Amino acid sequence: MKKKQIAIELKNITKRYVLHHEKPTFSEQMIRRSKKEEFVALDDVSLTIYKGESVGIIGPNGAGKTTLLKVIAGIATPTSGTVSVYGRVVSLIDLEAGFNPELTGEENIYLNGLVIGMRRKEIEKVFKKIVAFADIGNFIDAPLYTYSQGMKLRLGFSVAVHANPDILILDEGMAVGDEEFRGKSGERIRQFFKEGKTVLMVSHWLEFLEKYAKRIALVEGGKLIEVGGLVILKEYVREKN
Repeated sequence: MKKKQIAIELKNITKRYVLHHEKPTFSEQMIRRSKKEEFVALDDVSLTIYKGESVGIIGPNGAGKTTLLKVIAGIATPTSGTVSVYGRVVSLIDLEAGFNPELTGEENIYLNGLVIGMRRKEIEKVFKKIVAFADIGNFIDAPLYTYSQGMKLRLGFSVAVHANPDILILDEGMAVGDEEFRGKSGERIRQFFKEGKTVLMVSHWLEFLEKYAKRIALVEGGKLIEVGGLVILKEYVREKN
C-alpha cells in the first residue's frame, strides 16, 4: 500500500493574544501593571492533513477556525507548537496581502506573485491570464489606491488561483465580486478539487462542505474537538437546528 504523503502537520499549536482594555496610566507603566486580558484563540491543537485531502473546518463563531487557517498560511505565528507545511500554500483569507497601494495593478501582480512564492518567469507565463480573469479593464495600469474594494479583491483572487498552489486555503469570504465573477471564481475553485489539490476550507455554507469535504475537523473554544468523516458535519448541523 502506498504511504500517504503529509501536506500539513500541526503539533501542539497554541495561539494567545493579549487584549489591552485601557491605556495604562503613568504609575501603572512604572510598576509594569496594566489592565490586560489574555485570549487563547487556539489551545494545543494537533492535526495532520495529507496531500490531496479536502478538509472542512467547522465550529461556532469565535471558535478559532480562521486563526487556525492563518497559522497554516503563515499569516499568524503560533505562540507555541510547530507548523510543518509541504508545498506552496495559497490563501484566499487575505486577498490584499502583499499589495502596495502606490503601485499599478500590473506591478502589484508581480509583487503579490513573488510574495506567495511564484518565480518571475512563472508570473510572466500566466500574466495575461491573471489580467483577463480579474477583468478590471484599463485600471490594470492605474495605481491600486484608485481601485474599489471589489477590484482589489478580484485582482488578489486572480493572482492566487493562477499561482498553481499545492495547498489552497478557503475562508467564508471566498466569493468576491459580482454574480458573474463569483460564478467564474467558483468554477476555478471546483477545478482545484478535480486536480486533487490539498484544500482546507472554513465555510458556514454547509452544503458546500458536504459536497466537497472528505474529512471534517470540529473546533470549539480554540480546541480541536473531533476529526473524522462527514458524520461530524451532519451531527453539527442537527445540533444547530
